Amino acid sequence: MNSKEGYIFWRLAYFLIADHGYRMIQLFENQRELWLEKFENKQAPIIRMLLHDLDWSNTMQRDIEFTAANGERVRGQIGRHELNVINIYVSQHPPVDDYEFRIDKPYVYPDSNKTTVRSIILAKDIYDSGFSQMSNLLQKEVHFPIKEDVLETEVETLKKTALGHAIQKMKTEKAILSHGKPFYTYLFIFIQIAMYIWLELHGGSTNTSTLLKYGAKFNPYIHNGEWWRFITPIFLHIGFGHLAMNSISLYFLGTAVERIFGNLRFLFIYLFAGAAGFIGSFLFSDNISAGASGAIFGCAGALLYFGLSYPKLFSRTMGPAFIIILLLNLFFGFSNQGIDNAGQ
Repeated sequence: MNSKEGYIFWRLAYFLIADHGYRMIQLFENQRELWLEKFENKQAPIIRMLLHDLDWSNTMQRDIEFTAANGERVRGQIGRHELNVINIYVSQHPPVDDYEFRIDKPYVYPDSNKTTVRSIILAKDIYDSGFSQMSNLLQKEVHFPIKEDVLETEVETLKKTALGHAIQKMKTEKAILSHGKPFYTYLFIFIQIAMYIWLELHGGSTNTSTLLKYGAKFNPYIHNGEWWRFITPIFLHIGFGHLAMNSISLYFLGTAVERIFGNLRFLFIYLFAGAAGFIGSFLFSDNISAGASGAIFGCAGALLYFGLSYPKLFSRTMGPAFIIILLLNLFFGFSNQGIDNAGQ
């Protein structure tokens, strides 16, 4: 293996990471095997790259089988129903014996039939065909000039650039998701659980007089000047099911919002959305009501805004969980007669 192959390997890695949005999911210790994924596109194939001199085709076949087995593990980790792997060998020469029949057809992992490996060789005299196969599979033009004389220092520089780009991308995304620790989220969960226990001990959380005594929204009292009833109902819940649903939703949505937007912004979003929900309930419903649903839907709105601002990061991190929690809240709200949907 010489510097030329090292240059091709890291030039291709940089091309995929910097120009086409792939992310590094696995780099082996010898830095000759690299796995890449495009998280936000579930249809995009996983890419596995190996810098290795191919000798005999049966050795390559064993490696293809290893790649399929590792791809199957990756498939389980990322939760895909099926997984396509583009397996790229960067070698000085192709195998010395007949090898085409081993890569003409995709290899399917036999234990599950859900992971498929398509292998491509980038080696002397077959670079153009390798680039052409990659372009067809990725549906993007993949090509760059092959330098014949490459210094080792050039390879090291290109490697540092490619890895640096991948690491910087991860750091930037981590910074976006780490503006604050979820202090207020846990505090609000503690308060609403404590208030539920208090209500149960003093008449019951479904008892109308108990709810009114401790701050539930009730229009006649608000008309009489008790404006604080736009805030206090946020921390009261009617029945254990109501408490459990909102506590679970707050745990998942609230922690995400507080980490992304920071503690003070989360505090404003949560209380403002909660109060706005009860103002809406005051205007459109005469029912006695309580609960954090309006505040939680405010968190959902904040996450939706984040998703529109950073769609790729959102879909890769919290998108699926966000949709599930939102649908559960809507189902719970519309399937329970005691829930005041005007306040959501």
